[in-house]
Amino acid sequence: MAYIQFFDTTLRDGEQTPGVNFNQQEKIQIAKQLETYGIDVIEAGFPIASDGDFHSVKEIASVIKNATVCGLARSVERDIDRAYEALRDAANAQVHVFLATSDVHMKHKLKMSRAEVLQSISHHVAHARKLFPIVQFSPEDATRTDPAFLVQAVQAAIDAGATVINIPDTVGFTNPTEFGALFRYLRENIPRFDEVIFSTHCHDDLGMSVANALSAIENGARRVEGTINGIGERAGNTALEEVAVALHIRNDYYKSESGIILDQTKKTSDLISRLSGMPVPRNKAIIGGNAYAHESGIHQDGVLKEPTTYEIITPALVGVEKNSLPLGKLSGRHAFVTRMEELGYTLTDEEKNDAFKRFKHLADVKKDVTEDDLHALILGQSSEQAVELNHLQVQYVTGGVQGAIIRIHTEDGTVLEDAATGAGSIEAIYNTINRLLEQDVTLTDYRIQAITAGHDAQAEVHVVVQDNQGETYHGIGIDNDVLTASAKSYLHASAKASASKQQPTNEEVPVK
Repeated sequence: MAYIQFFDTTLRDGEQTPGVNFNQQEKIQIAKQLETYGIDVIEAGFPIASDGDFHSVKEIASVIKNATVCGLARSVERDIDRAYEALRDAANAQVHVFLATSDVHMKHKLKMSRAEVLQSISHHVAHARKLFPIVQFSPEDATRTDPAFLVQAVQAAIDAGATVINIPDTVGFTNPTEFGALFRYLRENIPRFDEVIFSTHCHDDLGMSVANALSAIENGARRVEGTINGIGERAGNTALEEVAVALHIRNDYYKSESGIILDQTKKTSDLISRLSGMPVPRNKAIIGGNAYAHESGIHQDGVLKEPTTYEIITPALVGVEKNSLPLGKLSGRHAFVTRMEELGYTLTDEEKNDAFKRFKHLADVKKDVTEDDLHALILGQSSEQAVELNHLQVQYVTGGVQGAIIRIHTEDGTVLEDAATGAGSIEAIYNTINRLLEQDVTLTDYRIQAITAGHDAQAEVHVVVQDNQGETYHGIGIDNDVLTASAKSYLHASAKASASKQQPTNEEVPVK
């Protein structure tokens, strides 16, 4: 059995998804769950990109003990040094250095010759190896690189000390047949192919990223890179949960294993979906809402007689469960805290008290408190908030102008209250918040969904706002009242926008 390493870049490439912006607390929460999920390497960020990225990588490196924590760096000494500063306290650290090798990138982006690119690879990989025991090198846009030159670039990196070689399909250009052939070509032409780990990083522009990754594994790759739910640049990245389950279900064919804890799949997917504001399509493989649903009468009859007639994956394998929790308004604090610990949450005493208060309020207004409700309850309070909604009053008149009165508490304890009107209740609420925070932002997306079924379901609202500089910020609000959830989500996004204005501007850097 070949062991396939899983390299997750949700916190780096995944955050490059338009409209996705995780704060430090969210990144730490995600990193911990990725470690629980069994991810081998967590690409925590791009330390040179901003002070925020640097501190997030540094903090993640300090709390993750089992997985390797990785930082991205261009082939630039200060990038590599900055990554070392962020990762020096990690239990296990590696750096990921990249440089483009395709003719189109070298000519139009780098403005470098092939000889200059090879010299840069040798110099910067050698510099990185002085600081890190594990150095990964990526020839960016490898699938559009001349194969003979790709061999030269990879060989230069190995000779300089690279221990992992990643072959990225940066623009989602290749297909499984071509990608498999490319790995065979590298294996035939690089004498030390088996002495290092070859990895694959695919994008989904043509809808083939998972198939391409599996083809690479068939032809010698021992590491697969991607993101949870396949989020990322443009059409996204390889969905790691799909690769993990494919290797498990078709173990007879791939004859490979991994360290992924499959029954953590749904929990991990749900966390990324909620914090990124990107809902999972119902028809998505492995974790979509319809993945284990059967509409056809013939299918239903078959499944009732024997599940394997139409199900190759059992819901329990990936952590999909339907059972409600026996928790309600009469449940005590001890039972609540114990159940939250069973669900994998480690809370401080203050967080336990706050969560229990929220639970009791929810139990008073909701007949059945499900596991999904409890996850939402924690996620709804987990984001750092610079302002907190204290009071909301909405005046509604059929066919008339609507009004809202809002009171908030700011981070420094100041209490602010104001009122405004709008064509609808949501517009009145958001106009009031804009007045309170003295901000000028534009609402570009508003989505609402029920977390669980039933008339008493909690509402989960996602919004995206854009400031005058064109920067976008995502916010999430969860409450059993739709208007309250809407207000919370807008405050969450507004707090991110305000915090961003207070951070120093950092140089823009190209990303892989």
